[in-house]
Amino acid sequence: MRRKSTGRQATTSKPSAFQSPLFNFTTIAILGGVLILGIGIGIAFSSTTTLAPSNVASREFIDTKAPNPEICVQYGASAMVMDARLFVTLNPFNVYVAQPSMRPGCVIRQNNWALLEQRKLVTSEQVRDCKNRLNTFGFTGNLDSDKPDIRCIYQNEAAQNFFTAQPGAVGSPQETDRF
Repeated sequence: MRRKSTGRQATTSKPSAFQSPLFNFTTIAILGGVLILGIGIGIAFSSTTTLAPSNVASREFIDTKAPNPEICVQYGASAMVMDARLFVTLNPFNVYVAQPSMRPGCVIRQNNWALLEQRKLVTSEQVRDCKNRLNTFGFTGNLDSDKPDIRCIYQNEAAQNFFTAQPGAVGSPQETDRF
């Protein structure tokens, strides 16, 4: 017995690569968007959130912790003040550094020194001496307290911000470079 051929051949259906792949273009685009969105949210959260006092991650946080923050931001710039003691021996020659202490401070612009003179925190002689050396004043502690620590400080022109020296980094405006 022979079977009769109908002239039709049986076709096997193989799935096409474009009909139902595991990841099609829409799925890849959605996953890529979620990845980029997640990275963006993570960067935004980590750079603006200060969860502990040991995490000083933004200029705004330093501004709020400065002594007399309203005066500091308006008439100068908030700063992190580091005090360290150096001990130098000559025979034998060695340099020792004590544990530094960090605290909030403020640097006053030269054209705002009258604020310190009006409050009788510096004398006209101190202003003249500081101005002759082309320096400015910086302070720690509250200006309204009995003894704020106000000193004539020198702006180091050789100091560089290596974060802004990177390709694509935005530099600071020129008018804020000099106090």
